[in-house]
Amino acid sequence: MVTREAVLTHIKDQYGVNPDYPWKKFPNYAALRHTESHKWFALIMNINADKLGLESKEQVDVINLKAEKELIGSLRQKRAIYPAYHMNKSNWVTVHLQEIESMEMLCELIEDSYNLTK
Repeated sequence: MVTREAVLTHIKDQYGVNPDYPWKKFPNYAALRHTESHKWFALIMNINADKLGLESKEQVDVINLKAEKELIGSLRQKRAIYPAYHMNKSNWVTVHLQEIESMEMLCELIEDSYNLTK
């Protein structure tokens, strides 16, 4: 299990990026943007698990990340990776933070997203 705080710390340490919270209606939704272009490379949200197709209304933390189109299908075969919630499903994936087993794998996905959105 990976925590939201661990992800935000990694992104701050690796990329020098602090989250911003652009929606009053969703105060816990954290957008992570490139410092120069302000383009998103990640979005951390708390959503109901049923939004991922799970049989639960429990609130879970997820992160949306851009991925290479060619890899989207194989990524979705992995535990904790789902079709993107509220984003283009052919370019983005949603990672369920409480299900992902490896911070290393998540860091690689974050790096890919960071590079793809430059």
